[in-house]
Amino acid sequence: MKSAMKIAAMAAAVSLLGSCAQKQDAEVKQTLSGLDPANFESVYQGDSTALYTLTNAAGMEVCVTNFGGRIVSIMAPDRDGNLRDVVLGFDSVAAYFPENNQSDFGAAIGRYANRIKDGKIELDGVEYQLPRNNYGHCLHGGTDMGTRGWQYRVYNATQPNDSTVVLSIEDADGNNGFPGTVNATVTYTLLADNTLDIKYSATTDKKTIINLTNHSYFNLAGDPTKPITDDVLTIRAASFTPVDSTYMTSGEIIPVAGTPMDFTTAKTIGQDIERRDYDQIQNGNGYDHNWVLDTAGDDTTSAVTLYSPASGIQMDVYTDEPGIQVYTGNFLDGTLTGKRGITYQQRAAICLETQHYPDSPNKPQWPSVVLNPGETYTSHCAYKFSTK
Repeated sequence: MKSAMKIAAMAAAVSLLGSCAQKQDAEVKQTLSGLDPANFESVYQGDSTALYTLTNAAGMEVCVTNFGGRIVSIMAPDRDGNLRDVVLGFDSVAAYFPENNQSDFGAAIGRYANRIKDGKIELDGVEYQLPRNNYGHCLHGGTDMGTRGWQYRVYNATQPNDSTVVLSIEDADGNNGFPGTVNATVTYTLLADNTLDIKYSATTDKKTIINLTNHSYFNLAGDPTKPITDDVLTIRAASFTPVDSTYMTSGEIIPVAGTPMDFTTAKTIGQDIERRDYDQIQNGNGYDHNWVLDTAGDDTTSAVTLYSPASGIQMDVYTDEPGIQVYTGNFLDGTLTGKRGITYQQRAAICLETQHYPDSPNKPQWPSVVLNPGETYTSHCAYKFSTK
């Protein structure tokens, strides 16, 4: 009898240990931001998706999915050393699928970030019609014509080390009307100094256009239940490209001085965002404009500084691009529920998208976005996190 009881007790202990081990294993699998990688393992239109976790010695963590090349979470330390998730996103890859939610959260945007007027371009006398998916214009490469923009495509992914993931994509000639088969690479690297470094490259077999960016929605307080209007923004740009009521650039470059667009001196985002007496604020429903950077392609100088008084987190943006689109989440309206069950309201985040100017293919006076066979397109953006 005692022997049977002893065996039963041992079996119970083994079972308990096994249960604890399973629990510990489950805890280990969860990311610092609370994501379960299993929720990102899926198949979309025949391609497998996954979650990739980047870490550095300082304790930061960045999670990326190869669906749309999206940054899902960024855990950055606040002034007290506590980690906060400073980007919007979803808890599962299925929530990013366009059938469920149409969003650009964290996406690697291609083949052309921002807008192209009437969805038309002309190269060497040949006109190409692109999707007209936004006020009659092509936005972010379009999602119509039976194909998908890159934000809804599955990238090939490799992770050479704990701090880097390399994503690649091939976009066939004619996809969404764009000429040329393009092969592009996006490399995310989390550096030791808490910089998320993003490098883009692309080649083509036929003359085409290209303009790549990242579309992360930042809330440096780590609290998307509150708007980013109290955050302090500095943009090192003395001019910007105005837009009409369809968000299309006019071709002008005008000074920010004396207007609500002036962030050359740090001010809160909310200070002038409701200035409806100024046509650009009215046209953009807030800020949704391209600033012409004074950094002139110098990616060793901070182009933009964003600071959250609530958390003490500061983010500096470095880029070799001539412009940056600043978008203050004006179209968020409470219809999207993201991580931790939080509903995203208007101005819950800000996007800082380094890129060439909107509609550059139709504005020959602006820096060119043309890519020829035999050339390699490159672009660099870095988001550096610190505290004060």
